[in-house]
Amino acid sequence: MKAYLGIDVGSVSTNITVLNQQGEVADALYIRTQGRPIAAVQEGLREIELRNPGLEVGGVGATGSGRQLTGVIVGADSVKNEITAHAVAAMHLVPGVQTVLEIGGQDSKLIIIRNHVVTDFAMNTVCAAGTGSFLDQQAARLNIPIEAFGELALESTAQVRIAGRCAVFAESDMIHKQQTGHLLADIINGLCQSLVRNYLNNVGKGKQITGPVLFQGGVAANKGMKRAFEEALNCEVVVPPHYHVMGAVGAALLAREETAGGKPTAFRGFAVVDRDYTPRSFECSGCANMCEVIELKMDGVVIGRWGDRCGKWSGSISVA
Repeated sequence: MKAYLGIDVGSVSTNITVLNQQGEVADALYIRTQGRPIAAVQEGLREIELRNPGLEVGGVGATGSGRQLTGVIVGADSVKNEITAHAVAAMHLVPGVQTVLEIGGQDSKLIIIRNHVVTDFAMNTVCAAGTGSFLDQQAARLNIPIEAFGELALESTAQVRIAGRCAVFAESDMIHKQQTGHLLADIINGLCQSLVRNYLNNVGKGKQITGPVLFQGGVAANKGMKRAFEEALNCEVVVPPHYHVMGAVGAALLAREETAGGKPTAFRGFAVVDRDYTPRSFECSGCANMCEVIELKMDGVVIGRWGDRCGKWSGSISVA
């Protein structure tokens, strides 16, 4: 089967999707990055190859905070930011989508789409309250599995207001509510509502949110968050089938577009899982910019550099 790979390397998870030539998701993988993006990509590709024997890769796309590193490792045909990847995936699955809510491991995004074009977007810049890592921390504190968070929120029968403007205040307020005897389900529901208020006040401030609305990212698995968004926006919020890997879906679609017309892929092959990669960084003192340059070696040979503004280092070697 000829297919296209999409790789989304984030702070919390690394996601890989396999799309067939019709743009349908044939396989999807969601694994924890655990601070080791290179190892996560290698582990993911190894698993994809095992699950899809004889797979012919027609193109590879990379996105996420680790997209530059991933692009060099695998030989990506397309390296795009998360906003582009998520918007492309959303429009592919729901052509009439107008608003995309995306909450990942350590960031939140809002994408406004009008007439199949991204017209505006926003990201959280100050606080990580409401992101996946924050919810993971609170689930651990409450001693419940994160998978049960949403179901418990739906059991709530009373309103418990929790301050959600800051991750530290939200946590302390949640503890206070525990100490005063509120039910666990009500506390979790109150936390979901406070995180939605935080998102809409900070990320969605000044944005016109209209339906259809898609909710993407790992936090979309939380049914309590979905309900809280629907109550706050007074409209239906759609969680797509592959909500947790939508960035990777978009990356694969962009790779398919990049390699259209028979253009050969730059993919290095699944042999990259057995190669030895060594990254390092250094500061260039060539001018006042003092750029931090990232260098990656494969089996002792430099295969890519990036991070400089003038191209002095990145232009001296192919990063394909």
